[in-house]
Amino acid sequence: MYDFAIIGGGIVGLSTGMSISQRYPDARILVLEKESRWAFHQTGNNSGVIHSGIYYKPGSFKAKFCRDGCRSMVEFCQEHGIDYEVCGKVIVATTEQELPRLENLFKRGLENGIEVKRISPEEVKEIEPHVRCVGGIQVFSTGIADYKQVCLKYAQLIEQQGGELRLNTKVEKIIKDGNHQVLETNNGTFATRFVINCAGLYSDRMAKLGKVDPQAKIVPFRGEYYELTPEKRYLVKGLIYPVPNPEFPFLGVHFTRMIDGSVHAGPNAVLSLKREGYKKTDFDLRDFAEVMTYPGFWKLAAKHADEGIQEIIRSFSKAAFTRSLQQLIPEVQAEDLVPTHAGVRAQALMGDGKLVDDFLIIHGDNSVHVCNAPSPAATSSIEIGKSIVAQIPHQQHLSPTTIP
Repeated sequence: MYDFAIIGGGIVGLSTGMSISQRYPDARILVLEKESRWAFHQTGNNSGVIHSGIYYKPGSFKAKFCRDGCRSMVEFCQEHGIDYEVCGKVIVATTEQELPRLENLFKRGLENGIEVKRISPEEVKEIEPHVRCVGGIQVFSTGIADYKQVCLKYAQLIEQQGGELRLNTKVEKIIKDGNHQVLETNNGTFATRFVINCAGLYSDRMAKLGKVDPQAKIVPFRGEYYELTPEKRYLVKGLIYPVPNPEFPFLGVHFTRMIDGSVHAGPNAVLSLKREGYKKTDFDLRDFAEVMTYPGFWKLAAKHADEGIQEIIRSFSKAAFTRSLQQLIPEVQAEDLVPTHAGVRAQALMGDGKLVDDFLIIHGDNSVHVCNAPSPAATSSIEIGKSIVAQIPHQQHLSPTTIP
């Protein structure tokens, strides 16, 4: 009998396991992951950015967890020798029409307690010499990290505390049996007193297996990236972002210098026809049918039709993708870009067409379900893990300690 079973071996599941092992050192902890390695999906394909929290609504979980997580992630990387860099970033307006939105973003940063600074086009060029803009914001706390290394360290710390980690183990059924639950998998059956669902792209389906209403449906959006050729990496010193449209849930194509020195450009955001569909040709009938028959998707599509069409064009036209990047750095040419990995974002969508804008954590019978944890979940993972553990009802048979 396990005390806690965590479904999902991405960064949120592993961070939660680490936090439980710190809070309840004597607990029997089990982490189940259906893939052959940790951080296989969202975590392993993200941009590697340590976000500051400037974008998120003041008072939201995202704003608080991201701001605090930015600090705790840097401290964790320092403590465990994980590659990271606090390089800062610039957010730039490329037209006069964007300046009011840039100013609103600056004020939001101040409201969220983030160190930000208005900078002129000339000051932007001192930081990023090849950017063309009419104004900018410098965000000092933004950084980059190797989140795969972070996940491996989380897993190592769980094991050191006595936790059990199982890869290649897919949960197929959740059965309530008295005061505990039974997880039936392709690799054995496991009984546990408490279930924590961190299944990412399948978190809504996993909640339903546990007889819990996820309150939203996961709709997968694929983000496609290009990479600057090595001889053109000099065009980007750090992180360069456009002013996002506050009505659209994505940040727009941007430049990110990765921890290995490569520079990624993107992503766009297009509907994926499969929950784990990293290629344009990937298709799953069940996943596709679920989205197409979901009223919330069509309401969202109608609201953002123009933006959605532009994202699709960028997906199929390298020239259109290049033009978007040239708004930030005019020198970038199509021949400077080569395709690289794509990621799929698990975005929770309500039936009325509204995107779940914050982290969504739902409580069930002896269970907690993380049903929306897109970006900045990697940045916030330590804080999300602590918060989940704080929400778990006190386990009478376990002796808690204080989480540092």
